[in-house]
Amino acid sequence: MSVAVLGAGAFGTALAISLADMSPVTLWTRDIDHANAMHHARTNEKRLPSLPFPHQLTVSSDLNKATQADTLLLAVPMQKMRNFLLENKGFLRSKTLVACCKGVELNTGLGPIGVLRAVLRNERAALLTGPSFAADIARGLPTALTLACATSTTAKNLQDQLTTHNLRLYRTQDTIGAELGGALKNVFAIACGAVIGAGLGDSARAALMTRGFAEMQRMALALGAERETLAGLSGFGDLALTCGSDLSRNYRLGLAIGAGDTFDPNVTVEGAATARAAYAKATDMQIDMPITQTVVALLDQRLTITEATAQLLNRPLKEE
Repeated sequence: MSVAVLGAGAFGTALAISLADMSPVTLWTRDIDHANAMHHARTNEKRLPSLPFPHQLTVSSDLNKATQADTLLLAVPMQKMRNFLLENKGFLRSKTLVACCKGVELNTGLGPIGVLRAVLRNERAALLTGPSFAADIARGLPTALTLACATSTTAKNLQDQLTTHNLRLYRTQDTIGAELGGALKNVFAIACGAVIGAGLGDSARAALMTRGFAEMQRMALALGAERETLAGLSGFGDLALTCGSDLSRNYRLGLAIGAGDTFDPNVTVEGAATARAAYAKATDMQIDMPITQTVVALLDQRLTITEATAQLLNRPLKEE
């Protein structure tokens, strides 16, 4: 079966590079100039510089051509996915679709698979998620990911098709756990970045990671996720990676908030919208998520980092 990656950001490009070492892959971007630049340079200097394309990687700005592939990896931002699907239903409806983004849709509270099902009625929709930085994947460094799909046959086929020399995929049918683990870890990465940016220390960051993981489980289990999924790559694993590295855009946003610095508004930070969506859902469901609530207040500038710290530290004492 053939593969195309729709979306030439850093992560989409990295996946295309890794997969093209095994078989032909098309990398699609809607930007004709960007497509031409990548075609001639044989690298994505705009998003993932200095990492060359394998000879089996083809770049295209022709969506009709790209969607001739059997399996389509959707590497588009979470908050833009619905519009992309609506605009291109005719190209996508009959395909095997794998979402490669993390987050919760702001207006609906749905995750990537939820949006795919809502727009396209695609019950074979899958999600590729887990602890991974684009540059590591593109350099051929070993990376383990979670492939979530409710349909076991589709999951097994995709696992075989998308495993490469450096990508090891573990499958699960727990799509809710995989969606929420990958989404909520971004919220807690913002919190951890803010702690370090404010100079509050590694001990405080460890506490936030731990209590953030408790929040992740609280919400996900209430929505039907499995505890084992959250303890795996798409939950705990992604949390560990994202909360401690400035390669994470969510962590870098937190650093800027904690230090009182400005942050480039053109950089996509999925955790900001996810924090708001998750907190709204938690409020509706009466789920206690104090770190998520605090992150939203920091993003909206309703709290300073000093006030946020005091608010969390002064919560009622309880058992762990």
